[in-house]
Amino acid sequence: MFLKLHKWSETNALALLVLSFVVVTIGGAVQIVPLFYLDNTIEEVEGMRPYSPLELAGRDVYVREGCYVCHSQMIRVMRDEVERYGHYSLAAESMYDHPFQWGSKRTGPDLARVGGRYSDDWHVAHMHNPRDIVPESIMPAYPWLARTPIGSERIAANMRAQRMTGVPYTDEMIENARADFRTQADPDNGDVDALLARYPKAQARNFDGQAGISELDAVIAYLQMLGTLVDFSTFEPDASR
Repeated sequence: MFLKLHKWSETNALALLVLSFVVVTIGGAVQIVPLFYLDNTIEEVEGMRPYSPLELAGRDVYVREGCYVCHSQMIRVMRDEVERYGHYSLAAESMYDHPFQWGSKRTGPDLARVGGRYSDDWHVAHMHNPRDIVPESIMPAYPWLARTPIGSERIAANMRAQRMTGVPYTDEMIENARADFRTQADPDNGDVDALLARYPKAQARNFDGQAGISELDAVIAYLQMLGTLVDFSTFEPDASR
């Protein structure tokens, strides 16, 4: 009986189309319907916060230059990845990323835990000419980042747009966006305590070692933050999920 039904469905294009649609619909419903009964599909993790204005600007430069094409930001749970890069990535670490930077191809190493792994001077030299740091590197150089000033004129508008996608930027954060932007790159002329109150663990200093705020300052601020917000020495997965 089943063989006859199988033969009939394969020789009847319309029947095959209808049956395929039914199977795909059932499979999709099984995957999708349960999600409507979950309050949140991402486990909340202590320490996560939205990007500071300078970090957000640096992330935009990072995306603009296509860095995500060669560098992923997702450490898988496999042993070799954890031993090389650190604790496996959590969904919460990308909850404020639009778009996320997970990636599926690594021409260069994963950057999910790159924050604090190298000094600012290392990043400056690496961006100027990667071969000076890693002779076998095939990464292109980005010397113009250090020469290109970056302004804060549009950062508040960017944060408002991010808030529309669900990033919890407050009115206070947006009102102080330009001041926080300048303070993080030039802490001697800003209120660092206020910056840290809004963005805990934000690193405030002259990242590229030059006068003024450059695109390189913003990129390094972003890179030095990656993987530093969650304290994995105290992290325990939610066993109820």
